[in-house]
Amino acid sequence: MSHDPMLGDIEVTERVETVQNLGSAPSFFSCWDMHAYYGESYIVQGVNFDIREGEVVALLGRNGAGKTSTLRSIARVDEPQVTHGEIWLDHKPLHKMASHEASQAGVALVPEDRRIIAGLTVQENLELAQIAPPVGWTIDRIYEHFPRLAERRNQMGTTLSGGEQQMLAVARALARDIKLLLLDEPYEGLAPVIVQEIANIVDSIKQYGITTIIVEQNAVAALRLADRALILDMGNIVFDGTAQEVLENEELRHEYLAI
Repeated sequence: MSHDPMLGDIEVTERVETVQNLGSAPSFFSCWDMHAYYGESYIVQGVNFDIREGEVVALLGRNGAGKTSTLRSIARVDEPQVTHGEIWLDHKPLHKMASHEASQAGVALVPEDRRIIAGLTVQENLELAQIAPPVGWTIDRIYEHFPRLAERRNQMGTTLSGGEQQMLAVARALARDIKLLLLDEPYEGLAPVIVQEIANIVDSIKQYGITTIIVEQNAVAALRLADRALILDMGNIVFDGTAQEVLENEELRHEYLAI
């Protein structure tokens, strides 16, 4: 089907109507031909990928490849503006939703700047995010996985160290009993020991079946955590395979990741 990505909202395709009639999408999470713009800048240029439930996927690429824009498009935030494509999560059409509706459908974006709420303690940040009543991720379960936060539950969130704030941002997302966790540069500016601690936490929550997409400049650390790897280049997926394939392919890493 031909299209002009600048047309704005596109009518639902025959394929989507068929999916709706069947009551299911091809996989737990799917992006189909997604295009997005920041103003006049064409950032995401026809991204296609599927993710199985419970997978951890590293979304990699050089600076400016469209990684963060892809995450933000999935989360349905105001920018970038998605002009074409379909995004499905557990049979639900995210491409038809506003950001708060995508959040209610189970999407949680942990942005690079973490956005800890000032004036609230660690406990209050978690309580504010938690659905009522919690289905799976109670405050007690969160503290089991984040013992540092348990120790600092009465401390103001914005006074935590950078690594602890990152832990709080992830924990706050989990408090909403999410289905899809989007992590944007979770290791940025953190010491290696804290990077490993956060990686261990994300790895431990895999047992609960939370599907995760991680965007990270520290590609090796992300690949060691991930099941699969997607590589973006100039707004397009140029590689889709196992994380181990990327770790073992020096030519691929050099061409697209500069490592």
